[in-house]
Amino acid sequence: MRRLPWDIFLALLAGLGLGLVYSWIISPTRVIDTEPAVLRADFKDQYRSVIAAAYAATGNLPRAQARLALLRDADPVEALNAQAQRMLARGEQVERADQVAALAALMSDENNINAPIPSPTLELVSQIETAPTVTVTSLPPSSDVPTEPTEIPEIIEVQPTSTVSVPTPRPTATVIPTLGAPFALTGQESICDSNLPDGLLQVLVISPNRRQLAGVEIVITWDSGKEQFFTGLKPELGNGYADYIMTPDVAYAVQLARGSDVAVGITAPTCQTPAGEAFFGGIKLTFQQP
Repeated sequence: MRRLPWDIFLALLAGLGLGLVYSWIISPTRVIDTEPAVLRADFKDQYRSVIAAAYAATGNLPRAQARLALLRDADPVEALNAQAQRMLARGEQVERADQVAALAALMSDENNINAPIPSPTLELVSQIETAPTVTVTSLPPSSDVPTEPTEIPEIIEVQPTSTVSVPTPRPTATVIPTLGAPFALTGQESICDSNLPDGLLQVLVISPNRRQLAGVEIVITWDSGKEQFFTGLKPELGNGYADYIMTPDVAYAVQLARGSDVAVGITAPTCQTPAGEAFFGGIKLTFQQP
């Protein structure tokens, strides 16, 4: 009967152990000069948070967009909104979550602005066309200087080079879209649904073409307090959706921080189930940018 080569097995095990110690402890693998797109999901969240903080300090939106493009997200705005929601759910600092949500809102508004500013070429042509003629003549000779026969002074007329016959347009107001255009309160309805939380205040913010807007700050006040919350933190319910749990028998005033109509006297309505049981319903407000 042959004996097992224990000495060979022990040598292999010792070599394997030494190799693991060298590769894991002494000289571990280091990844250098990699791309942000290959980072783990949690590292990508940290990367976006740093970009949002840098934008809050510098206000350089093109640089923030260029940095976010390195992550190769299918939709950078959706990625920022989802991260802001995760940050609030994990109990992280509200200020950092607000920075991420605000950057998403600005990028969303930046994508909506496509109208070019009209060129003032026509007005300049009209001004050239109506410019008066300038005539230059020579001065008469002084009486102290003897007169001699000279040539007749030449009259030089300067005429406008442009001869475009275009009527001068009347001044009209040019509509330029702005980020700070006020919002109008276009809808307010009471909702009695026992499947929803009691006193649920739902706010929907939409653009002129009824596109939901994320990252819009909502201010809610009452006699003894004030709070702010943002749209887009629940993307599964819509980018322009936000909600707040109202306290029964408390009257609230709701408006958008960018400027909007003020919904006053907002209270949780009293509702009844089909069985006759009373419960507190909710309110839904809709703000639209004109």
